[in-house]
Amino acid sequence: MIISSNRLFQVFKYAVYALLAMNIYWFFREEHAAAALQFADGLALADVIEAYSATIDTAAWVVLLLMFELETHVLEDRHFTPLVTRALHGLRIICYAFIAYALYGYVQNLLFVSGTEPLAGVRDLCSLVSGDWSWTTTLDEYATITAANCGDWSTAVDFVRFSGMQAVVDAPGLTDIVRLAWVDVINSAVWLLVVLVLEIDVRLQERNRYEGIALHASTAAKSVLYFLLLLAAIYWGIKGDFVDFWDAFLWLVAFVFIELNVFEWRAEEHAVRSVAAERDIRDQDT
Repeated sequence: MIISSNRLFQVFKYAVYALLAMNIYWFFREEHAAAALQFADGLALADVIEAYSATIDTAAWVVLLLMFELETHVLEDRHFTPLVTRALHGLRIICYAFIAYALYGYVQNLLFVSGTEPLAGVRDLCSLVSGDWSWTTTLDEYATITAANCGDWSTAVDFVRFSGMQAVVDAPGLTDIVRLAWVDVINSAVWLLVVLVLEIDVRLQERNRYEGIALHASTAAKSVLYFLLLLAAIYWGIKGDFVDFWDAFLWLVAFVFIELNVFEWRAEEHAVRSVAAERDIRDQDT
């Protein structure tokens, strides 16, 4: 049995999409564990976005990705009835609302991790063993301080705690955590700019105007934006955890597929116009 290269490409593409959908669960599990400490007195509805910003963000992005896949690859021109078009646009607006809401959540989380207070009277983590304290290993990840591990986390003699939490960290650890929170905010904002440019690309392509200056400006803008996203992924790979790095990498791959869809769509439109022009020339000659 011979499997075409295009079929393999499609299988690989949808496998990447499936892995991104699975990341919703991994982020939920990570954030659910962190929320148990951060909101020990109960999670209010207004705090959901701060506690589950990555989960909500990823879920909205997965739906938005599928909308782009439908519009740029799966659906043909004849499928774009007024009802289908309104449904696609409506779903995308909802996704953008959740993504913007998630950006707000990242900002709130940045403000939270920046608002620490000194842990007075504590010079040794082992003195916290009996107090149900946790060590902040990285952003949104905590480990219970026990007699077995209290001497392993830090050699510092000054610590800070996060407001309202039984979680501590030393100065170098706090610096890394705040930087990771900043990367979350910047990454989320840059992705919003990416989809804004991509939305403009799709609308121009629908009107056969994705050419010339518009094409070059879009390519230049997205090159800068994707480079920033790549830097964020690299930083997560160095300072963050594997889930953050893996998610960032998969999203870059996924949007390469969307870019290829737009490129293929543009090539098909050029071919259609070329055939129509040749037909008009033949008709004039006859």
